[in-house]
Amino acid sequence: MKLKQISVFLENRKGRLGKAMNVLSNAGVNIRALSIADTSEFGILRMIVHNPKEAKKALEADNFVVKVNEVIAVEVMDQPGGLDELLGVLNKADINVEYLYAFVEKKSDKAIVVLRTEDVDSGINALEESGINILSAAEIKLL
Repeated sequence: MKLKQISVFLENRKGRLGKAMNVLSNAGVNIRALSIADTSEFGILRMIVHNPKEAKKALEADNFVVKVNEVIAVEVMDQPGGLDELLGVLNKADINVEYLYAFVEKKSDKAIVVLRTEDVDSGINALEESGINILSAAEIKLL
């Protein structure tokens, strides 16, 4: 149950993030989750969107550098210890987490964590074996 994540490389200058959001808005792309990591020269905008193919096409047509990665989305309890339990499962299985970001689903007591592991398949296997709920792209669209 891998999710497609859009990664957009942005020059760290005024207006570039706004331009990317404008391109996605005009293409009718809905963003479910996002994260931005930056350095002094550039940033990486990571997003879970309803239609990754359309997002990639629209951004590339406007000269953005875009990459599609596979990530995992899981549900954790939105309470102290929820994330600790998730990371404990991966640590016990000796799986490195490259990065993660989260969002809260308004209709439940769960938080959604999007994560990228060095080996996505191994990450999925370890999480499934521990009983952690992995979300599909279809389930993310319904949130």
